[in-house]
Amino acid sequence: MKIGVLGAGQLGRMMAISGYPLNHQFGFSGYSANEPSALLGHMFAQEDNADNIESLVAFADVITYESENTDIEMLREINKDIPVYPGEKSLFTTQHRGREKALFEQLDIPCAPYKMVNSLAELEKAVTHIGLPAILKTATEGYDGKGQFLIRREDQVKEAFESMNGVESILEGFVNFKRELSLIAVRGIDNDHKYYPLVENTHHDGILRLTIAPAQNIDPEVQKTAELYMQTLLDEMDHVGVLTIELFETENGLVVNEMAPRVHNSGHWSIEGANTSQFENHIRAISGMPLGDTTPTHNFSAMVNIIGKIGPVKIALNMANAHLHLYDKTERDNRKLGHINITADSLVALEKSIEQLKEFLPN
Repeated sequence: MKIGVLGAGQLGRMMAISGYPLNHQFGFSGYSANEPSALLGHMFAQEDNADNIESLVAFADVITYESENTDIEMLREINKDIPVYPGEKSLFTTQHRGREKALFEQLDIPCAPYKMVNSLAELEKAVTHIGLPAILKTATEGYDGKGQFLIRREDQVKEAFESMNGVESILEGFVNFKRELSLIAVRGIDNDHKYYPLVENTHHDGILRLTIAPAQNIDPEVQKTAELYMQTLLDEMDHVGVLTIELFETENGLVVNEMAPRVHNSGHWSIEGANTSQFENHIRAISGMPLGDTTPTHNFSAMVNIIGKIGPVKIALNMANAHLHLYDKTERDNRKLGHINITADSLVALEKSIEQLKEFLPN
């Protein structure tokens, strides 16, 4: 099939790398020919073609996207001509934190208490209702810690509101958690479901830096509970493709934080760490192919993000169990430039390998 991708970043790049052995072709819409996916398929760039989206649709048999910030009206228009996966409901829900939380509540999926906020008075009232600490976030967009303000004290409320620059916001109660987890799953056109193991994520300044797969000391019932939440969401949204949910592990069980209707940074480990990567399974799903096995290939895997500067990647290249993935992006503060995957048969070996890559991790 000819697969069109709205966006041309590293996620599209890795989807194409996984999809070519399956005999698919790829096209991308982006801003310029310098984006990570540009050399991985037909590039329909805005700088070359003002009608780049129309050209992509004319090229493709099916369309997918890299980001939940994709224009919903554009998706609706495209879907009149060819299928777009994941579908409208998935995108509409996940691109607005209020709609996302409302769906969690509707489906009895535990999440933080929240209130929508459009004025300082509404924020003050929400703080009284939810209590402090609490996190004020933009209702739409915002990623990697952007568009957020942690309110710890009453005297920070006005500052927090002003930091939102007048956009619709959501106040969420602060969740005391033991660790951050995520679950990635994929649903096919035929309603087949596949789940990856829960993984543990470590963030720094709101940016994912390290993922351990599978997360250690996870009770099978906890994995089952997370999969139940995921299955409910997949089916409710009639989702086709990969879906990611981010969760907090708390003393009282799992609390779902948010979800993303796409392949996800916390699933990059699956390229070498699972029988079928999240990228290949997404392509299999949207093209109507049977879903691949998600069983891990090793007892332990990890992903280390490369942020801001490429750094001493020769360290990884000299490690027998490390796999380097660079995205062809220029260096910039807090920018995701690539990642390193590690596979290991023992926890000791995994920890030793992570220690060898400590220059890529914050102190």
